[in-house]
Amino acid sequence: MMNRLRFLTSGESHGRAVVCTVEGLPSNLSLSAEDIDRDLARRQKGFGRGGRMKIESDRVQILSGIRWGQTLGSPVTLLIENRDWANWQDVMGSEPGGQAQKGAGLQTADPRLRAVTRPRPGHADLCGALKYNHRDIRNVLERSSARETAARVAAGAAARKLLSVFNIKIISYVTEIGGIRSREPEGGRRADEKKLLSLFKKAEASPVRCPDKEAEEHIISRIKDALERGDTLGGVFEVAVLGLPVGLGSYVHWDRRLEARLSYAVMGIQAIKGVEIGNGFENAGKPGSEVMDEIYYRKQKGFYRKTNNAGGIEGGMSNGMPVILRAAMKPIPTLRSPLASVDIITRKRFMAAYERSDACAVPAASVIGEAVTALVIADSFLEKFGGDSMEEIRRNYEGYLKQIREF
Repeated sequence: MMNRLRFLTSGESHGRAVVCTVEGLPSNLSLSAEDIDRDLARRQKGFGRGGRMKIESDRVQILSGIRWGQTLGSPVTLLIENRDWANWQDVMGSEPGGQAQKGAGLQTADPRLRAVTRPRPGHADLCGALKYNHRDIRNVLERSSARETAARVAAGAAARKLLSVFNIKIISYVTEIGGIRSREPEGGRRADEKKLLSLFKKAEASPVRCPDKEAEEHIISRIKDALERGDTLGGVFEVAVLGLPVGLGSYVHWDRRLEARLSYAVMGIQAIKGVEIGNGFENAGKPGSEVMDEIYYRKQKGFYRKTNNAGGIEGGMSNGMPVILRAAMKPIPTLRSPLASVDIITRKRFMAAYERSDACAVPAASVIGEAVTALVIADSFLEKFGGDSMEEIRRNYEGYLKQIREF
C-alpha cells in the first residue's frame, strides 16, 4: 500500500534495539533526532502504562541518510535502543549455545531462561507458535509485542516533518476509554480546523489524552479500578489530518483509495480491531439526505463544505476538508489476573503466563495512530507531487494549487 515512501522495522521487545529504515524521503528535508524524540516521548506517556515506561526513555540514533541536519535522498536508518537489554542478553542473545538455550524448558532460578509454553488468550502466541513451528513462545511474543511501534512512531515523525513543510498537521485525541465517552463532539461532525486544534491542545495536557476534563477524571478512576482488579481497558481514539489539498488518493483502483490505505495502516497497529472514516457507522443508519456534505462556492474561498460527515474523503480522494478517522482498541490481553490456557507441550490446562504490560494503552495508541497516518499521507503526497528534492516537490505542489485556484 506504500508506493513512494517505504519503511521496514526490525527488532524484538527485549532485544538490543528496534530499528527502522525509511526509503523515499526527498533530499534537503531538515530532519533531526529532536524531531523524532518528541513523538517517541509522547508515545510513552499516558495514565495506566506499565513498568516498562519507567525503564525506557526512548531516544533515536540516526545511522544513515542524513548529513548536517538534512536528508540526502538515500535511505534513512533510525535505531532506538532497548535500555532493558542489559538484563536480557542471556535470554535474547543471537549466538548459539547461550544460557537461554541451555536453560530452555528447565526450572532454572531465573524464570526468563525458561521456555514460554503457555499461550495467552488474545495474543499472537498460539497462532504464531503453530505457524512458525516454535516450541518456545518467546520466539513469537518478542516480535509481536507493541514495542515494535516505537520504530513506526520514529518513521512517522520523519513523515510528519515532511508534511509540516506544506502546513499539513496530524493530530489525535482519545474519545472513549472503558466505556466512558468524551462529551466533546467527535471530529467527523466538525468542519472547523481551529476547533480540532483546540481539542488536540486539551488532549496534549491530559494524562489520558482526553479533551473532556470531566470524562478524564472518570476515565482515570476506571483505570485505577482496573489496575486493582488486575484487568485492562480498551477505548477509541480519533486522528485528524488538517491542511490537505483536494486530490490525494484516487478513485481509479481499489488500492489507491485514500481511506483504504489509511484503514490498512491503522488496523496494522497492535490491538486495533475497528476503523471508520468520518461518521462511517453512524451514517449507515441515516438517510442520504442527512449524510452527504453539500457543496458551496465563494470566489475568495473556492469550493467548500459546511459539514464533514464523509471525514474529508470522497470517492477515495481527499476533498479539502479535515480527514477524520476513528479507531477502536481492544483491552490489552495481558492480564495480571490471567485467563485459562493450555500448555503447548504438556497439553495441560494452566493459567496464562504474565508478561509486564499496561492496564490501558489507548493514549499511546492514539500517538501511534498519528504516526501511521502521517506515513500514509506522506506517501500519497509524494505520489501526487513527487520529486527527488524538496525544491522539486514544492514547485509541483505550488503549481497544482495554482491550477485549483484557476479551475
